[in-house]
Amino acid sequence: MALIKEVRGCTPKIGKDVYIAENATIVGEVTCGYQCSFWFNAVVRGDVNYIKMGNKVNVQDGAVIHGTYEKSPTNIGNNVSIGHQAMVHGCTIQDNVLIGMGAIIMDDCVIGENSIVAAGAVLTAKTIVEPGSIYAGIPAKKIKEVPQNLVEGEINRISNNYVKYASWYK
Repeated sequence: MALIKEVRGCTPKIGKDVYIAENATIVGEVTCGYQCSFWFNAVVRGDVNYIKMGNKVNVQDGAVIHGTYEKSPTNIGNNVSIGHQAMVHGCTIQDNVLIGMGAIIMDDCVIGENSIVAAGAVLTAKTIVEPGSIYAGIPAKKIKEVPQNLVEGEINRISNNYVKYASWYK
C-alpha cells in the first residue's frame, strides 16, 4: 500500500480517478487533480513547502518532487509528464510539458507551456524555459522550438498513455 502521510498538520489531497503505486510516497501539503498517476518508487514530499499539481500529471518511476523550506514551492500544471528518475524541486511547470527521464529542475525555474526538457538535462536555479521550447544539456539551454507534431506526438501522447496505463492497475 502506498505511503500517504500527514506531515505538520497537512494531509495530501488526491483528486478523482488517480492511480498510486503500492510503493509510491506522497506526504504533506500535496494537492493533485484528476487522472494523475504516481508510479513505482515515486516520492512527492510536501513537507517543507506545498506541491500543487493539475489534472493528468504523471509522476513516473523513481521521480522525486520536493520544494525548499519557506522559499520555493512546486507548482505543476495540467497534462504534464515527469519522466523516470527526474528531480523536480521548488519550481513552476506550466501546462503541456514533458520532463525527460533523469532531468533535474532546480529551484525557481519556470517551464513554459508546450515545452520539453530533454532526458538528462539540468536546469540550474532560476532558469526560464520559453513556452514552446526544447531545452537540453548540462546546464540546459534552448536547442530549438517544439514543432506542433511533437506537441501532439510526444507531450499529449505520453500524458494520454499514462492515463491508459493507470487503468491497467486499478
